[in-house]
Amino acid sequence: MLDRLSTRDAPSVNTPGGLRKESAWRRKDRRWGYLFVGPQLIGMVVFVLLPFVGSLVLAFASWDGLSELTWVGFDNFVSQLQDPLLLRSIVNTLLIALITVPIGLGFSVIIAVALEKLKTRTLYLVLFFAPVVTSTVAVAMIWQQMLRADGVLSTAIATIFGVAPPDWLGDPSLALIAVCIVSIWASMGLNVIIFLAGLQNISASVIEAAKLDGAGAFTLFWRIRMPLLSPIIFFSSVIAFISSLQTFDVVFVLTANAGPDNATRTIVYHIYDLGFGRFQFGPSSAAAVILLVLTLVVTAVQFGAQKKFVHYEDGAA
Repeated sequence: MLDRLSTRDAPSVNTPGGLRKESAWRRKDRRWGYLFVGPQLIGMVVFVLLPFVGSLVLAFASWDGLSELTWVGFDNFVSQLQDPLLLRSIVNTLLIALITVPIGLGFSVIIAVALEKLKTRTLYLVLFFAPVVTSTVAVAMIWQQMLRADGVLSTAIATIFGVAPPDWLGDPSLALIAVCIVSIWASMGLNVIIFLAGLQNISASVIEAAKLDGAGAFTLFWRIRMPLLSPIIFFSSVIAFISSLQTFDVVFVLTANAGPDNATRTIVYHIYDLGFGRFQFGPSSAAAVILLVLTLVVTAVQFGAQKKFVHYEDGAA
């Protein structure tokens, strides 16, 4: 028994020539590792790496899916950067991110703090998390019925305030706000769960020490809980910004043809419209590369700004 254990634990053996030969058990263990990791690697290559390489190739070519592919160099990028629809898409996408991320995270923190004080919170967690596991298409269709001119929300506003019901989906000034409302509602539950876990991970001794020093509820929240929660808020903000830059399904279902006067046209919808609406796969791929660069820039700015507001317990930023 001891010999078997020693053989399993030994990573290699010495040979007369001085080379270290891997044990038979370690080789078998390595093969099993490749077997379990293999499906994930194959899926990543087929569904991530190959489409990414193909998109880069098409970004420098002209192809409609049927005719012969021809190289055009940087013409696709030049035409896209001069396209008013792409510029409108970028502005709309950044507006959605700048509206949904701060408001969504802010409400999530407040709700998490309120739920932390409850002894029984299972029902509330289920209710808040339900939109996260619900199909985005189903969520958008439900909200579409609510936001119609004769829908529940518009009728309630007209009845309470005595004004004409707003046309959330037909008014260019309200369509983007409607998309933001649905996006915040659909993603809030996940952030609530994450922030609640972060709040429960804060040491009780730190809270008790602050209370003994005379810290009130506001000071306790702003000076103690928020700094200790800042790494989690930073993580959630990065994920939320990236998700907001990829907004598509809500726009596609909620507003027809990117809303009135392209009021809700996002970059991903622009990519879809060029590729599968007009069969201009070259400009579509160029717009996808532009989205990639924009995402990298936004993420880099967030990581550069974290030193000003993210506080780690070990003092490292």
